[in-house]
Amino acid sequence: MNKTKWIVRVAMCVALLIGGQLALTGLSGIEIVTVMLLCFCFCYGIRQGVAIATTFSLVRCLVFGFQINVIVLYLVYYNVFALFFGWLGKRITGRISLPKLCVIVASAMVFTVLFTMLDNVITPLIFAFHKNAAAVYFAQSLYALVPQTICTMVTVSILFVPLTKILQKIS
Repeated sequence: MNKTKWIVRVAMCVALLIGGQLALTGLSGIEIVTVMLLCFCFCYGIRQGVAIATTFSLVRCLVFGFQINVIVLYLVYYNVFALFFGWLGKRITGRISLPKLCVIVASAMVFTVLFTMLDNVITPLIFAFHKNAAAVYFAQSLYALVPQTICTMVTVSILFVPLTKILQKIS
């Protein structure tokens, strides 16, 4: 793939991720970034997935503001996410059968939980929360974790196959 096409693909994917996040920003626990980034990484591989994840993590600061805990969380989480799903995309080939889809959905759900758990470590460390404040922060995170994990299960179950087919056709 030539460099121009590669850069345009990263830019388009980041624009879609920012738009998706912005469109759903007012709905706690409802998001579309997971399924979209998963499909991008799965179809385009580790290298392009990491470029998309890193660029998204930084560009989103222009829209939502610069918060050090969020920057660190996004740069760590989304790059690990891109590495895993880029790798998984190379391992799962051919038609996406129900067992393969179940592996993908379950993996996405685990990553959704990991996002919140990672935030529960990073934010208290960066802001030097007292032990009690960190416990409250953790407890409050569970209110968004449940609907977010359910949202991931639903969106990946429904959208993964059609989105990856579209991405593979336009590649």
